[in-house]
Amino acid sequence: MTFAIHAEGLTKRFGDNQALAGVDLAAREGTVLGLLGPNGAGKTTAVRILATLLAADSGQATVAGFDVRTDPRRVREHIGLTGQYASVDDDLTGTQNLVMIGQLLDLRGVEARRRARELLEWFDLTEAADRMAKTYSGGMRRRLDLAASLVGRPAVIFLDEPTTGLDPSKREDMWGVIRNLVADGSTVLLTTQYLAEADALADEITVIDRGRVIAGGPPDQLKRVLGGQRLSVRPADLGQRDELRRLLAVIGHGEPAEEGRDGLTVSVEGDDVLPDVVAALRSAGIRVTELSLHLPSLDEVFFSLTGRSEAAHQSTDRTTEKEPVA
Repeated sequence: MTFAIHAEGLTKRFGDNQALAGVDLAAREGTVLGLLGPNGAGKTTAVRILATLLAADSGQATVAGFDVRTDPRRVREHIGLTGQYASVDDDLTGTQNLVMIGQLLDLRGVEARRRARELLEWFDLTEAADRMAKTYSGGMRRRLDLAASLVGRPAVIFLDEPTTGLDPSKREDMWGVIRNLVADGSTVLLTTQYLAEADALADEITVIDRGRVIAGGPPDQLKRVLGGQRLSVRPADLGQRDELRRLLAVIGHGEPAEEGRDGLTVSVEGDDVLPDVVAALRSAGIRVTELSLHLPSLDEVFFSLTGRSEAAHQSTDRTTEKEPVA
């Protein structure tokens, strides 16, 4: 098996803060590896090491087949990086930003301008191409920043929370871009604070917390760490909610939990439980407006693994992962 990204035993300490404590990562060529964890877990530190912006205290890693410690120049020739904050030049236009990047990558002038036009069109920035970046909205700047990381057609792309600050529609547009990159053969390492984003995009997910890997695997495999499936039911008559709760406690495993507005959910075993559930509801005379069987959400898995909800994950102080500015 060929890995575009392969790291073993990465460690990094900043003073008293152990940012990484022996992290292993692996991403197959042409896939998306989602790197999840609470803020301060070590995600950005791992990305900076893999992108040769930071040296690990110990451990080893290769990116695109090149060692990040002994051959950083070759690594940089094969990667693109979009950090948490847009890094474009505010006083240059969208076109000028991308052309400058192209020329720094040794593209001829005409080739750099052609590539800039392609990317501006791809990211729906053509109409703003001749405006200075400081006049762009936050979402436009994020898209320009990602476009800049793709000028050199990198084989491996590091996206460190690329959709932070984007509205839902633009976030989904960015998801389409990421899928297209992978379809074209690129490998993507994606850190994100949106669990739905990792669920939608990642072929494999690695969860880290306090600098250590605590779980890994395909999204569906991770969801099964909670065991079985989840049965979700919403009664048509809220007056029957207590009766429904008692019925679900008999059908499922454990005490039914609240889900959304007026819904209940409980863990069940097997994929063939629905006919029995429908029969039990009919026998009890309980009408429902919603009835579904599904694997646990990635949010539930994350909470189970880290003891923190997605809301806490997103609101944790970003400064907890202390590292110097490179």
